[in-house]
Amino acid sequence: MTIVAALFLAAVSAGTVAREFRAADTQSEDYPTVQALEYMGRLIAERTGGRHHIRVFHSRQLGEETETIEQTRAGAIDLDRTNVAPIGNFVPAMNVLAMPFLFRSVEHLQKVLDGPIGNEILNSFEPYGFVGLAFYDSGARSIYDSVRPIRSIADMKGLRIRVQQSELMSDMIKALGAEPIKLPYGQVPTALATKLVDGAENNWPSFVTTGHYKYAGYYTLTEHTVSPEVLVMSLKAWESLSADDQKIFRDAAIQSSHFMREKWKDLEAESRQEAEAAGVTITTDFNRKPFEAAMAGIYAKAMRDPAVAELIERIRKVE
Repeated sequence: MTIVAALFLAAVSAGTVAREFRAADTQSEDYPTVQALEYMGRLIAERTGGRHHIRVFHSRQLGEETETIEQTRAGAIDLDRTNVAPIGNFVPAMNVLAMPFLFRSVEHLQKVLDGPIGNEILNSFEPYGFVGLAFYDSGARSIYDSVRPIRSIADMKGLRIRVQQSELMSDMIKALGAEPIKLPYGQVPTALATKLVDGAENNWPSFVTTGHYKYAGYYTLTEHTVSPEVLVMSLKAWESLSADDQKIFRDAAIQSSHFMREKWKDLEAESRQEAEAAGVTITTDFNRKPFEAAMAGIYAKAMRDPAVAELIERIRKVE
């Protein structure tokens, strides 16, 4: 009883209450983003003397991304790892990071995110009910299908391509001449198996770990978006923390981002090798320029907003 009382008084004197924080991720338990959340949880438990810890709900246990984003904004979920495209429906700056053919490479993306622009974007979340903590890598997204190799924009015509529940991604596929089908991530394997869709677009690990490669044997390295994942915290949960604990959470999130980046590199290489071994036809010699030119309307629409136009130009200038 003496020990319990001492711990309670220590917590009160620190201006904080011990609690469990719920974190959501749609990926499987062994995926780099989930491992990064677990790593962040270990750091927080260690640095708060066990007062706070994170319980990670992986594999869509708390819902698809659009659902977990809503729950996080409402305060029902404390932390959420999501792709930038679906959260762009809530936080406008995220749509810029999802713009097709904006980033020249993964290295270009990382320079942007690790610098002043990345910090500014993370700091833009609070008016929308979130706190931006860190970016996670997501590699480059490419198009894959079960019908034919895509070597030109003409090969896209008539294909039904699953997209995230994002207007921007839907507009992109339309601009390429295909039909976008909005589906939650967890429904894609069934949609591919039953021919509800002809293909989808995603990175190497998602293509392989979810079994998409079993139904879509043609993978074209369009690398149309090099967009990150983002780790956000509910503003309600954030405001329940003391200033010292807020710093602990933010620092742990940044460290988990570095941890995740190394895990991601390994999984990306392993996933591509597995797809190749399974007989997937990988197309690298496609005509990229017409794909980029088809995005003119999307950029014209986005850049009507002066703030968006300025951000796009700043990103393009990063060397």
